[in-house]
Amino acid sequence: MAGYWDGPEGEECPRRTWLTTRVGAAAGLVGSAYRIILLRPSTAIAALQMAAADSATMATLGAVFGLTTCLSAQIREKPEDPLNYFIGGCVTGVVLGARARSYMTGTIACLGFGAAAALMKIGRQEGWRLTGPPRL
Repeated sequence: MAGYWDGPEGEECPRRTWLTTRVGAAAGLVGSAYRIILLRPSTAIAALQMAAADSATMATLGAVFGLTTCLSAQIREKPEDPLNYFIGGCVTGVVLGARARSYMTGTIACLGFGAAAALMKIGRQEGWRLTGPPRL
């Protein structure tokens, strides 16, 4: 996500939304490739429909996350607050629940995506690293 972290939060919402949409679409393509390999659709058309639906869903979730986080930072006037990311993740989870037509899926995804996004923001602020040698 080169470029996403450039500049202050809450600004350039269309660019940030476009970046998260692209990441979501790429994740959808990778996920649908695995799904097609594991489930083996009966026809090539069914596989194409599956890939298109999965990619569109993930791209939508990426767009919702990017737009909600950016707008939340603008509205709340707290651009560096991890709560903006929790709100973005939670709204993304709600959209996923609506897509699945399940309140339970929406609730669990809201909490899970919101917590993961907030932790990502907190880790970014505090310099957490997932790979590489430990800092002493």
